This record gives sequence, C-alpha cells and structure tokens, in this order.
Amino acid sequence: MGDFRVTGSAAVLAAMAALLSACGERAPETEAAGAGEGAVNGLMTPAAFSSIAGDEARAAALFTEISKVMLHPRCANCHPREGGPTQGDDMLPHNPPVVRGFGMGAAGMECSTCHGSVNVEFASMTGSIPGAEPWMLAPASMGWAGASAAELCAQIKDTELNGGRTLDDLVFHNSEDHLVNWAWHPGEGRSPAPGDQETFGALTAAWAEAGGHCPEG
Repeated sequence: MGDFRVTGSAAVLAAMAALLSACGERAPETEAAGAGEGAVNGLMTPAAFSSIAGDEARAAALFTEISKVMLHPRCANCHPREGGPTQGDDMLPHNPPVVRGFGMGAAGMECSTCHGSVNVEFASMTGSIPGAEPWMLAPASMGWAGASAAELCAQIKDTELNGGRTLDDLVFHNSEDHLVNWAWHPGEGRSPAPGDQETFGALTAAWAEAGGHCPEG
C-alpha cells in the first residue's frame, strides 16, 4: 500500500489520530550526532574497541554496543517475544489492539491496513503513523524484547531461529535492510535509535570479523 494521506472529514481525522504506531510514540530527544569521542549519536564506533586485546573480548564488547540498537524500543517494539507489537519508549501494547498473525497481522487487519510505505504525520496533532515497504512484525523466532545482550547474541546467531542467516548475512541485513534503516528515521513524535545505520553496520561487521563471540551473562 502506498502513502497514507490524512484528509477528509473530522471523523476520519480523529480515527487516523487514534491509530498509534507499532514501533513508538512521542519520546525524548536523543543527543546530537557525533557526541562523544568515537561515537555517533550515543553509539560507539568500531574504532573505540580497537585497543581491546583478543578477538573474544573485543567481539563481546562490540556486541554489547550493537545490542543498544537492537534492544532500543524502535527495534524491540517490532520484535516482541510473545503477543503482538508494542509501541512507545515505555513499550505499551499496540493501540488499537492487534495480533501477530503471520507477521503481517490477522486476516482483515493486516499491518498494511494502517501502515503505508512511508511515515505520515497527523494533520491536526503532533505525531505520525510509521511506514515502510513492507511494514511487518518480526517472526516469533526473532522476538527478543527484554532479552539480555548475551541472550540476544546467541539468538541471532542460531540459524534455526534467524532464517538460516550466516554472520555475513547478519552484517548485510544490519547494514542494508530498509526496516532496520527506519529505526533512525521513525517519523514525527519518536526518538531514533542510537547511532545511525552506517555505524550499526560497521559494528556488526567488526563483531563478525572478530569471530562473532557473545558477551557473558
């Protein structure tokens, strides 16, 4: 489905305003890009870990930094361990209520019923309906909201859970996938994930190069 346009009667406007994002509502602003030595918008770059001796220790530290993005509400809201998507930085259940279905929602109330290919701002209030093509929920096997960095690392490396992806596939996914990119362009009323996709992809590549080891815990 294409772009949503908020037009028409007051009733239509009110209905659209009631449709809140599966991936977040209004949230506090993040720090400016480039803040901190070796950091981009609060996310450390691979160079910040270059002094760590030993691949295992360096990889574990890199993944801990990677998990700051993957466990952020902009990502975790669409990666619930059970039930449907959540929204907002407090990760409340999606409003209106929806169920997972097969990742695209239940029959008759698919994600595309309300979510188009781009974010669309509300016409009469602050906020927006998020969108990307296609807008969808992660498979249940990739639900990780509330996981520790160690649990998340083991989960995404498990080829029986991650769709058969190798470490190289994970690097490509984190570096290039359009839904991953949405986390830094979430629309009016939502704070972006820390960093940017370029830094996130570079961290993932450095982690894989160091052997893809996981943090303890």
